[in-house]
Amino acid sequence: MILMKDIIREGHPTLRARSEEVALPLSEEDRKLAEDLLEYVVNSQNDEMIKKYDLRPGVGIAAPQVNAPKRIFALHFDETSGENLSLIAINPKIVSHSVERSYLAAGEGCLSVDRAIPGYVPRYARVTVKAFDIEGKEYKMRLKGLPAIAFQHELDHLNGVMFFDHINSKNPYAEIENAIAIGRDSDA
Repeated sequence: MILMKDIIREGHPTLRARSEEVALPLSEEDRKLAEDLLEYVVNSQNDEMIKKYDLRPGVGIAAPQVNAPKRIFALHFDETSGENLSLIAINPKIVSHSVERSYLAAGEGCLSVDRAIPGYVPRYARVTVKAFDIEGKEYKMRLKGLPAIAFQHELDHLNGVMFFDHINSKNPYAEIENAIAIGRDSDA
């Protein structure tokens, strides 16, 4: 089980490296890593588990955040968030995206960042993505709103990009042209 002590923090070189494609079918090690990532985000949204294991809530976590530079991440939204999506993405890609942008009005957070970083993070409002599941089957889906933002946040981790790299350093709350604000705060 992944705990907060297993999650590396900003400044660690793995967070700035491009992760490697994962061979399919998955090795036992990669399958366990993928399952552990999903287990973390599920547990981190359960009040009992948060208290018992001192977890920080999150909707997503990428393999590089546990010092495994592999192109794997997990997302989990339960129905209380207004979304209902739980997935493991192996070798994920964005195959198309909207011109329209979106951003979290409260800003983004990250399990690997222990400080609040103010500012808007521009993302695509809608994305069509492809990835492989844990069984090695390719899937394609369209995402919008918070799931689209979280997918892009986690995909950035696989490319060595941190969310704050997207914030306008001169004016963190500068209006983002052709963008819609999404109301809910999240750590991914």
